[in-house]
Amino acid sequence: MTGEYQHSLDAKGRLFIPARLRDELGEVFYVTVSMDKCLSAYSAESWGVFSEKVDSMPYVKQRKMRPLFAYASKCEMDSQGRILIPQNLRDFAGLKKNVTVVGCNNHAEFWDSENWREVHDFETTPENIAAVMEELEF
Repeated sequence: MTGEYQHSLDAKGRLFIPARLRDELGEVFYVTVSMDKCLSAYSAESWGVFSEKVDSMPYVKQRKMRPLFAYASKCEMDSQGRILIPQNLRDFAGLKKNVTVVGCNNHAEFWDSENWREVHDFETTPENIAAVMEELEF
């Protein structure tokens, strides 16, 4: 998934999913917490692969994945392309009104727009991009 999109949560906590990402996420997908202060959205297929990988881990390692499953929400888009983001997930990511939806390879991320600006400003410096490219051996 790729792209950066600006949207707003409505009064009920619904978020419009950009048309370009709807096809990749599918009608039903999963939203959960992330390592960053944002939410991650996975297609049902990607979530299945992730779940299978966790199933194959020893129980001790599976327990470390508990928050990802405890916070996960199965989301279905309404006829207008919106999903309801549960309050506990909105609280985790600090989502209040303005949300930036970011395509991030095999998933999408939902960021509070102010928090995203800080991350974006840090990550898009020429020095940081060069360091990442070098690390990836490009």
